[in-house]
Amino acid sequence: MFALDGLRALVTGGSTGIGRATLVALAQRGARLVTFARDQAPLDEALALCDGAEVSAITADVSKGEDVARVFAEVDAKLGGIDVLIANAALGAEPLHEMADEDWRYVVETNLVGYMACTKAALERMRPQRSGHVVLISSISPEILAPGESVYAATKGGINSFALTLRKELGDEGIKISVIEPGSVGTDMQPCSAEEQRAAIAKAEMLFAEELAEAVLFVLSRSERCDVAMLRVEPLRQKTA
Repeated sequence: MFALDGLRALVTGGSTGIGRATLVALAQRGARLVTFARDQAPLDEALALCDGAEVSAITADVSKGEDVARVFAEVDAKLGGIDVLIANAALGAEPLHEMADEDWRYVVETNLVGYMACTKAALERMRPQRSGHVVLISSISPEILAPGESVYAATKGGINSFALTLRKELGDEGIKISVIEPGSVGTDMQPCSAEEQRAAIAKAEMLFAEELAEAVLFVLSRSERCDVAMLRVEPLRQKTA
């Protein structure tokens, strides 16, 4: 594994779940970090877990263009540039016909448009330096097509297509684009209780968020010649329907 010490990274949605686990894992390996989420209290809890590492955190909503601009102004001010974007901030959703228009549109603006907006801002900084790595946390939902996930699966399928196409568009610019597709993970996004999540993890039906953070570290620490385009990570007994 290549060292991550000193890496300048932005983790979106770093207050809970996979984002928090990734933030902590990168902090433990010496990365310099900026993160954001919509609420301050869970951000404070995440910062407390980073044990004195160089981490800056602000409240922002990835669905809002002006907030994304604020986040990257923080990146410029605190990090002086960016080497890695971990796009993770996302919302769960109900079936389309059970959601109000403003609600499903907000999920799309967060899960897909927010990812694209952060990627564009990161690339504006990475392309002149001809280096960087964009890691997009997606989902296996576009493959399993489970009932109830029409809106969520659409956003994650969009992320996959966006990333794999963008990877070709960038050509030989020295920038890697990677997608990680988690299966079931014990996070605040799950509709089941924390106790039910622990039971599912014990039965190998669900993963710890930290196991996805390890996948992120694996992707980031490959050699320059090794490009992980897509990585699917599931629990041993992942349900597929």
